[in-house]
Amino acid sequence: MHDDQIALLETSFAEVSLSRDAASVLFYERLFVHDPALKRLFGDTDMTGQGQKLFAALDLVVASLRSLDKVVPMLEQLAVRHVRYGVRDAHYATVGAALIETLSLYFGPRFSMDLRRAWSDAYEAVAGVMIAAAHGVAPEGEGAATILSRPASAGTL
Repeated sequence: MHDDQIALLETSFAEVSLSRDAASVLFYERLFVHDPALKRLFGDTDMTGQGQKLFAALDLVVASLRSLDKVVPMLEQLAVRHVRYGVRDAHYATVGAALIETLSLYFGPRFSMDLRRAWSDAYEAVAGVMIAAAHGVAPEGEGAATILSRPASAGTL
């Protein structure tokens, strides 16, 4: 990621974090609209607590953007746990769409193409690491830190 993208992620995340409870409710609403079948993965989960976990993970990733190698082991462990919960590769695209939609609704007209691209690139990188870990391999022989540090494909989310 480029320094300007990192700065956008840090400042926008700091802002949305001020409304983390409402943002996490909106995220899960959007997730279940995109794929209602995903509700079954959460069963009787305390969704307030789940929202706190979501923001804790986002906080760790955003705080680690300048030293991504430190967050890779946590992402890999998280991916393995998610496999046990029933998460499949296709779910990552749904989560990414729900995240981008949540941010778009939160920021409204301030959700610029640059901000969208920064969040999309960051999410695609994180999802790539997690999917690779779920399969027990790094895609195309790359290390996870390399995947996180390279620019993602522009604007696919």
